[in-house]
Amino acid sequence: MTAPAREIALVDLLDRVLAGGVVVSGEITLAIADVDLVHISLRTLVTSVSALRHG
Repeated sequence: MTAPAREIALVDLLDRVLAGGVVVSGEITLAIADVDLVHISLRTLVTSVSALRHG
């Protein structure tokens, strides 16, 4: 028996993300012939200003 699927509106999801915050991270490596030329690490915090003030 599976649990019933719950639908959530995009606005509600965005509200939850901004209330708590989320960190998005990634890495990019540019290489030619197995020689790494450029390595970039990215990290972004997405949250609301009021959540930062209360945290």
